[in-house]
Formats: sequence, structure tokens, C-alpha cells
Amino acid sequence: MKYAIQINSSPNNSHAGYCAYQLIEALLKNGHEVFRVFFYQEGIYHAFKYASPPDDELQLTKKWTALAAMHNIDMVVCISAAQRRALLISDEATRQGKCDDDLAGGFRISGLGQLAEACLLADRFIEFG
Repeated sequence: MKYAIQINSSPNNSHAGYCAYQLIEALLKNGHEVFRVFFYQEGIYHAFKYASPPDDELQLTKKWTALAAMHNIDMVVCISAAQRRALLISDEATRQGKCDDDLAGGFRISGLGQLAEACLLADRFIEFG
């Protein structure tokens, strides 16, 4: 089966993102396809490159980056939600005179059209948080 996942909650305020991550691992292990994970609302905080939780806590952003690279999963961050929460991509960082962008590896910025497309292409769509 082909799955698309949406994550709406911050990694700091909810375990929903980690539950989604664990489900994706289980789906992949059982031969299913997860072709897109859409990070929306507070879920965009999963994509911050410089997120630095304490060393004894889960490093979920790094896990997402590794998962995307290992399984070629499209990790999409909603551009509107990102702008509202000050997640800068390279073009906007340059425009604002910043040295670097905030987007972690494996993630990309796009719009709600990618979410609509994911719903159309997936056999199953699951929303977390």
C-alpha cells in the first residue's frame, strides 16, 4: 500500500511526530511505501536544522533526515506555516541578510498543493497531532 502522512504538532509539545516516525518505520519494514510526509502547522518545527534538544532526548529532526535519505521519502514543509513560524529557507534568508537557512537536510518547502496531491495518490492518508 501507498501511504501519505501529515504531522501537525511540534516535537516538543507532543509525541505525535515520534508516533508517526515509528509507524513509518513499521510500514517500510513490512513492504509498504511512504512517499510523502507533510509537516503542517506546529509540525514544521520538525524541520528546523538548528533544533537542539538535550543530549539525553530524542533527536527527531536527525531521524527524519536519515529516514528521508534512506528511503527516498518526500518530506514537505508547508511554506505558509513555515513563514508564520520564522523557518527561513535559503532565498528568504539571503533576502533578510541572514548567513544561513533553517531547513534541515531531507526537507523541502512547498504548498498545500503537495498535500492535496498526496491525498489523491495515496491508498491511505494518516494525520498525526
